[in-house]
Amino acid sequence: MAKLLSKQEKVQLEQWIGDGAKTFELIYSINRDGCNPATFHQLCNNKGPTVTVLYNKNGSVFGGYTSVPWKSCGTYQIDYNAFLFRLRYNGQTKLTKFPPMAGTNTIYDAVGYGPCFGGGHDLLTFTTIVNKSGDYFALNGSMNINNTFHSRGVQANEINNGHMQITELEVYKISDGPNVELVEPWRSTLEWNQGLLETLKDDVHNFIPLEELNISQAKILLVGPIGAGKSSFFNTISSIFRGHVTSQACSGSAEHSLTTKYRMYQVRSAASSKPLPFRLCDTRGLEESQGLDASEISFIIDGNVPDGYQFNPSVPFSRETPGYIKDPSVKDMIHCVAFVLDGSTIDVLQEKTLERLKAMQTKINQIGVPQVVLLTKVDKVCRSVEEDLSIIFKSGLISDLVDKVSQVMGLPRGHVLPLKNYEKELELDMSVSILALLALRQILRFSQDSLFNFLDNPDKLGIHKLEMKDKI
Repeated sequence: MAKLLSKQEKVQLEQWIGDGAKTFELIYSINRDGCNPATFHQLCNNKGPTVTVLYNKNGSVFGGYTSVPWKSCGTYQIDYNAFLFRLRYNGQTKLTKFPPMAGTNTIYDAVGYGPCFGGGHDLLTFTTIVNKSGDYFALNGSMNINNTFHSRGVQANEINNGHMQITELEVYKISDGPNVELVEPWRSTLEWNQGLLETLKDDVHNFIPLEELNISQAKILLVGPIGAGKSSFFNTISSIFRGHVTSQACSGSAEHSLTTKYRMYQVRSAASSKPLPFRLCDTRGLEESQGLDASEISFIIDGNVPDGYQFNPSVPFSRETPGYIKDPSVKDMIHCVAFVLDGSTIDVLQEKTLERLKAMQTKINQIGVPQVVLLTKVDKVCRSVEEDLSIIFKSGLISDLVDKVSQVMGLPRGHVLPLKNYEKELELDMSVSILALLALRQILRFSQDSLFNFLDNPDKLGIHKLEMKDKI
């Protein structure tokens, strides 16, 4: 049966539990096994640490962790590592850990009880057989947090919506060990070493957009929600070629986009001040009701928007906007669009944000510009990848994530490029650089495909002026 706990939620629970990567094995489900205390203990006793997760009718997800095994001992057990948690509230991510006030009375382990946490029954699931009523189980348990476990100012009804109408209850056995890796890589690359890093740098440095066109740089547009890592991608690429970690573009986390201007960033190497043969064009981050829209992205792709244009959330860019470039040439236009998405939050991407992305895709498809997805923060998705980025193409979790994003965005798998930006590092890391350059090299190749379209049929893409070295 399908497990309801998402991969990102498992990663969060791993972090709260501590001591490295964990394996989650589903050992009890009330939909599969029935809501019965005897069945719960039959399937879950003496299995070591467990996580109990409840899913209610309102889309809230909450539960408890204990590091001691259930035994049907009929008494309270001591567990200084136990905690309660909230993962979602009304369908929205609300990550809260509720630690114990003391290690005593943290779980009540009686044969006639389902999972029960706390001396005051901070979370009591059920005490009798409960049959399903329609699409949910009306459990006879309760939530009375702040007896054994700190509520941290959160009321019980802000966790379980004030009821125990549960669509599913799962118990996972927790074991030490990394996430399962694939035996064969799902995407092939050469061996990751210093030689590959230098080869990739040379490939990027020696890239020629297209000899027949009189342009020196491919232009890549970065689009994505706030905090996904658009500006950080530029900083990462700049760091690789300058030889140390840089922060030229403003990046970080904030309520609204830190990028307020349209910027066409140049990347330069440490050995020369001459720009590399591409520009990374940064845009205002997407929000539910703010940020770049489908009409503005058309102007940017067509080359109508000047470098340094100050975004105005209340007044979209138009032909009447001061600085509007009336007759752009091919060198002013965008040659590839990179959607930058946070891989660790794909499951909770706001519906309105996704709708804005899909509307942009419709416009981009009409223009005919190649698209890719830069899937950032993949180290937060898979603990094994966090420990060793070089095994990323052997990670089943990352492979599944790439599949999902490919389906959501309607792009081939080869257009979904996993990435880890420089974020916490103070020094360059070979694996971080290799992964970023693999993504950039593929983007440049797609950009060249776009330029062939310009070359073969300039009128098809609405080019106002095509500058060429030779008449064709």
